[in-house]
Amino acid sequence: MGTPAQQTVVRPTAPADLHAVAGIYAHYVLHSVATFEEVPPTADDWLRRFQDLTSRDAPFLVAEVAGEVAGYAYAGPWRPRPAYRNTVEDTIYLSPRHTGMGLGSALLGPLVERCARAGRRRMVAVIADTGQDASAALHRRFGFTHAGRLTEVGYKHGRWVDTVLMERDLSREP
Repeated sequence: MGTPAQQTVVRPTAPADLHAVAGIYAHYVLHSVATFEEVPPTADDWLRRFQDLTSRDAPFLVAEVAGEVAGYAYAGPWRPRPAYRNTVEDTIYLSPRHTGMGLGSALLGPLVERCARAGRRRMVAVIADTGQDASAALHRRFGFTHAGRLTEVGYKHGRWVDTVLMERDLSREP
């Protein structure tokens, strides 16, 4: 059977993966403050997101473990104004059954590389402060640095939540 790393395949997302992507994300929408969305997007909503990202030539990747979509990552626009066009925001979510297996690294590395090759200048991470450091630690491993904190900007599940901002220059090696 092998280790999870040996079984992991990172590849571009296909429309057939979006039901699994929707299921992974729905868990975080309903049971965590990792995202500030409160209603899980449907697979059709994900298809529209997928089409928007691919029309922008933005990377959208999935990690498969033993043939099952176990996580995903994409780089979308940081802000809608045209002057921000070379700055992207990364998004990474893993199936709760597949955390702690190195999948975040398996996804973030290729995501950073693809954005750099596409000529993007900077990648931003907006991380909900859940009291755990895993996401920030992942980003630090890939050369992201602390850029700031927004205090009590989200209210979900009866609590105020801060966000931590991190950034990485894509024109240099980590």
